[in-house]
Amino acid sequence: MIEAFGTLGLFLVVFAESGLFFGFFLPGDSLLFVAGLLNSQGVLSIPLPLLLLGLFVAAVAGDQVGYSFGRVAGPPLFRRPDSRLFKRQHLDRARAYFDEHGSKTIVLARFIPIVRTFAPIVAGAAQMPYRTFVMFNVLGGLLWAVGVTLLGYLVGETIPDAEKWLLPIVGVIILVSFIPVGLEWMRHRRNRREAPSP
Repeated sequence: MIEAFGTLGLFLVVFAESGLFFGFFLPGDSLLFVAGLLNSQGVLSIPLPLLLLGLFVAAVAGDQVGYSFGRVAGPPLFRRPDSRLFKRQHLDRARAYFDEHGSKTIVLARFIPIVRTFAPIVAGAAQMPYRTFVMFNVLGGLLWAVGVTLLGYLVGETIPDAEKWLLPIVGVIILVSFIPVGLEWMRHRRNRREAPSP
């Protein structure tokens, strides 16, 4: 992907995955890590500070677009008659959740595939205060875009011929990033089994 679309394509992928509906399938964590690693090897010739700045801006801007979309399009969708997906109680539950846990959710969602795409949209639909969202969006974008890319860069600087180990490293990153999703799914299934039947 990096070879095909270059640095600009890398920024666009991070932007899309951070807040556009169709971006949920894009490989954010592994792409950032590989970008850092390839930058350490000189394959990506852009200076590291510019790479980090571009990825940070793309991540924050993507979440801002997702939040704005959710804020504008969310409430009208939920005001429609109840359907299987759009129910008023879902929006009320999301609003209550973001009132209590919104700030840490915006930061932690960055590190969970699929969730990071939809978290800003749900935050907007739930009318999370804009100033709060922006503050934690910037913090989450910094920790994720800059942190994961720097990790890849440091691995490339530390391990000789690190690019030879690229596929196993990316496999581990993908596996680790899906652990929270798997744990939450198992917890949800356990709770459903333990819930008394009506």
